[in-house]
Amino acid sequence: MSSPLAIAGVTAVLRDLLNNGLIDHNIAGAVGANVIVTASPPDTIQIDGPNARTQLNLFLHQVTPNPGWRNVGLPSHDAGGTRLTNPPLALDLHYLLTAYGSGDLHAEILLGYAMHLLHETPVLDRQAIRIALASGTVDSAVLPPAFQAMDAADLADQVEQIKITASSLGTEEMSRLWSALQAHYRPTAAYQVSVVLIEARRATRAALPVLTRGPRDPATQRERGVVVEPSLIPPFPTLDSIELPNRQPAAQPGDTIQLSGQHLDGSNVYVHFEHPRTDAIEISLGTNANPSGVSVDLPDTAQAGSDWLAGVWTVSVSLQRPGETEIRTTNGMPLLLAPRLDLSPANTTATRASGSSAVTIHLAFSPPARPGQRISLNCGGHEALPASFTTATGSLDFVFPELAAGLQWLRLRIDGADSLLVDRSATPPQFDNSQRVTIPT
Repeated sequence: MSSPLAIAGVTAVLRDLLNNGLIDHNIAGAVGANVIVTASPPDTIQIDGPNARTQLNLFLHQVTPNPGWRNVGLPSHDAGGTRLTNPPLALDLHYLLTAYGSGDLHAEILLGYAMHLLHETPVLDRQAIRIALASGTVDSAVLPPAFQAMDAADLADQVEQIKITASSLGTEEMSRLWSALQAHYRPTAAYQVSVVLIEARRATRAALPVLTRGPRDPATQRERGVVVEPSLIPPFPTLDSIELPNRQPAAQPGDTIQLSGQHLDGSNVYVHFEHPRTDAIEISLGTNANPSGVSVDLPDTAQAGSDWLAGVWTVSVSLQRPGETEIRTTNGMPLLLAPRLDLSPANTTATRASGSSAVTIHLAFSPPARPGQRISLNCGGHEALPASFTTATGSLDFVFPELAAGLQWLRLRIDGADSLLVDRSATPPQFDNSQRVTIPT
């Protein structure tokens, strides 16, 4: 790979190639004047007056990423941020080759010879690159101290050779380009030089050599070899779905949930529950013999009520598979944990303010809600937000501006999880009559 000086190196090699070609063909004798090759911006070149010269100018007007090499060497860091590779910066260089003449037909003669030279040199020879850069074509005084000795090893020895290809610029594109350069147009040909590979020189972490192909059998000392899975099913423990009792949309404390997937048999089985607002919870299952599923009971105790939160949990399983020594963890699956309403008259009440249509519902539920959770109560088709609170609580007050008297359905929503209003154990499903409260007149 090349160093960051490669762009300047390519320009220097092309200028040297053109200069040597013009000398070999005695172009100075053909036009009757000295001919020089420059690499300057076109707006700085004198085209009129006593300073006008017969010359070829090579101008780098654009640099674009090379699509073929763009993603080579990626990703360059592992999950811990350790550098694994130095991905190359792959660039295509776009040049304008312009001929200037102080006399009639001088520009056309120069451009014809220059285009012929580039046509006959479609690939820059590695030895030619070394010779061109070693001859001092780049002014080392403008370079950092570490690069003042500009040698050819970087550019000449990159993995891919540098190719020169003629490009076609339309009249409109050429007009816009010269207008942006604020220079007078002269006979010009466009070329693309590809590809320049610039790579950082940083320490990387190389993979360790392979000592064994899989674990060794303790009796025969033979390697297990490569494990082939002749299907689209992943060879590692994977969760596909979570099945809840009666196909209900959310679980409640005390429910048994079924985790379905592949390769779930093994020992040291743990089911992990993660919630963004609280600490992770682990439930140990010991050993599981079923490769396609794991059953886990959600605790329904006073202590569990303080640990669990209503809302969206992420469920995963970790286990040690038969014949393996490491612990593997499945992908995560979302699980809704619904709040459970306590509608006993001693804990939940509905009162109507005297002389007003407003109704206040004091609602008890579990697990307790915590500050910051998104909470709302739907009653009789109307929705209300709770009064503000600063500590975890299992009861909240909701004020409705207006509610019809009589029995009304209740549905509490916490962080997107709704209390279970429909009894899905019945066929067909029906509303759960226990999820109602009496609104006074």
